[in-house]
This record gives sequence, C-alpha cells and structure tokens, in this order.
Amino acid sequence: MFRLLRRYLDFKLMIFLLLPFSATAERIGGFEIAADQASIPLREIHSGGPPKDGIPAIDHPRFLQAGEAHDLGPEERVLGLNLNGIAKAYPIAIMNWHEIVNDRFADEPVVITYCPLCGSGVAFSARVSGETLQFGVSGLLYNSDVLLYDRKTDSLWSQLLARAVTGEMNGTRLEVLPLMTTNWSEWRAQHPATLVLSRATGHVRDYDRDPYAGYESSEGIYFPVKQQDPRYHPKEQVFGLEIDGRFKAYPVAELSRAEGEIRDRFAGRAFTIRYNPASQSARFFDSQGGEIPVIQSYWFAWYAFHPDTEVFRP
Repeated sequence: MFRLLRRYLDFKLMIFLLLPFSATAERIGGFEIAADQASIPLREIHSGGPPKDGIPAIDHPRFLQAGEAHDLGPEERVLGLNLNGIAKAYPIAIMNWHEIVNDRFADEPVVITYCPLCGSGVAFSARVSGETLQFGVSGLLYNSDVLLYDRKTDSLWSQLLARAVTGEMNGTRLEVLPLMTTNWSEWRAQHPATLVLSRATGHVRDYDRDPYAGYESSEGIYFPVKQQDPRYHPKEQVFGLEIDGRFKAYPVAELSRAEGEIRDRFAGRAFTIRYNPASQSARFFDSQGGEIPVIQSYWFAWYAFHPDTEVFRP
C-alpha cells in the first residue's frame, strides 16, 4: 500500500515538474496570463460581466455623410477624429454597445476605443513595430477601465495606460491620437464634410437606449479601483495630459472658471487650451500650433491611474 501511494505521489510530482507554465500562469476570463508577462497585479484584473468578445468590436465600419445622419441630435455626444485629411465622428450611443472600432484613415490603421465606465474615449494608431494590429473587447477591466486585446497575441492592453499590460506584447506602447469628445453640433460645424459611423453595424442593438443611463451623474463606481480622491465628484470630466511621464488633469469645473484661451505651462512646455463651455470640449495646442493629444475621462479614472497627477487651477 505504501509503495502504491509513493508511486502515485512520484507520478503527480513528475507531472507538476513537466508543466512549469501552468504553475506560473493564471486563466482569467478566457485568457491564459503568465505572471512573468504581466506588468499589473493579476488579482486587480476583474471580469466586467460579458465574456471575451461578448461586447463585439466593429471591424467593418460603415459611414454616412453628415447630412444622412438623421439619428443624431445636435447635443448628442460623439468622438471625433480628423486625420490624414479625413474627419469621422463616432456617436457615443453606438460606442456604448461596442467600445472598439477597428478603422482606417487612408493608409493609417486606427483603433477608436471608448470605456463607458470611465467616460474615456481614446484613439490609437494600430500600427505597432510596422505591423497592423486588430483589437477586440476582452470583457476584463483594470481600475474599472476596459482592457483591449490584440487578436495576434491575445495580449491585454490598458486603454488609459496606452500600453500592453500582459502577454507577449507586455510593455509595448500605443501612439495616442488627438481624439475630441464633443457634441454633434460642434463637430459638424468644425468639419462639414465629416463622415459619421452608421448604425448598420451588423449587430442587433437598441442604439436609442443608453445601457448606462444615470451612471454619469451618480457617485457610484461599479468596479474596484486602486485609489480615489474626493477633491471632485468621481464623474467630474477631466482632460488628462501626459508629458515626459508627468501627468496633469484639467477638470471642467476649473476650466469653466477661466475666460477665453487658456495659457498654461507644464513639464517645461508652454501650450494653449481652447475650451468650449457649451460643449464641454477642449483642445490643446503647443507653441507651434500642433495639437497635443489629451484623454478625456472621469476624474476617478484619471486619478486611479495617475495618483501623482497635478491639477490645473486658473
């Protein structure tokens, strides 16, 4: 009996030693994540509810001319990107249901992302090391923010960190593009020839219904975050700026107290902010007139990722 038990234990030990990867990896929501290929604590990755691709990215977007977008009211929120002489608007009413659009602006592959839980719209170049990546919605969250995944390596990418946080691509950064969050009226006035993402997405969704109704005004946060700061309402809209690894937040509550163009200096650089209180939109320009990408999000989300952030006050 003792010999049989000893043989069984020796067999189990042999299996354990032959599978070192399984011993150092964890399966989270359909992703096999190796601990030595992760730059965030795996215990802080949470399931958002839907499984991998349960929220379907839009891979073949269709667009309308501005005059054909009859479903868009003047005050409806859109994400707008003007790149390579092409302007496109992505209604938040659609992005709420899909979160990712894999698109192209002429020869430039672009991924448009939106996290309803963080109120954050970010556009990235999808060209990484000379290769075009396509992204999907992982169904996982870090600091309540959507984790994308690339379909080549299954690496997870943090939207608000703009880099891969697990997998083969861990540590690889994405180039942030100057995406604007505004209302349809302002975007169309600035870009009369804009295209608009069509509701003909290939998926059956009620785009007239907001699945997050009431969330924007509440103080509640659905998923854990590492740290919070009570200086502002958790859902206060802020514009987040990163320069050389330093961070600064520009809350709408503070920008609204300033008049006209706002001049600021941060991390040794001077720039101008053009804030529109009617649409609560802002654009940042350097001293040569080039646009600086910023990320608009809720205050709680920006602070969760950047607790050392500076805060603008006029």
